Amino acid sequence: MSDALYAAKAVSTGGGRDGHVKTTDGQIDLDVRPPKELGGSGDGVNPEQLVAAGWAACFNGALQAIMRKESVEIDRQPEVAIECALNKDGEGFKITADIEVTIYGVDQDKAQELADKAHAFCPYSKAMRGNVDPEVKATVA
Repeated sequence: MSDALYAAKAVSTGGGRDGHVKTTDGQIDLDVRPPKELGGSGDGVNPEQLVAAGWAACFNGALQAIMRKESVEIDRQPEVAIECALNKDGEGFKITADIEVTIYGVDQDKAQELADKAHAFCPYSKAMRGNVDPEVKATVA
């Protein structure tokens, strides 16, 4: 990672999905708990929530960059919702995801085009490609 523009480091302690996670810069310091749906207390964050939150923020940043590059003018900031799900995969598990993008002030075709370009540009989407291949669905409002 010697030519990295930025690097973040997180450390997990305790029981993994029932433990603690924090970043070395102190910006994130969270208890991790399994969700109630998996028999846990739900009294903390879980890895799927953290992936969804990071990916949504990154995707929205990519979308903003694409919109600036193409001089797309809007009245209201777009919204990106990413749902990450934990699924059985043989003896183990896998993550699946869906991406919903709402863009205000453009037509449906342009919204989908922008969402697809953001998906191609987003570092999280690139990292997931080939492992987690979400449907990217754009809507207009």
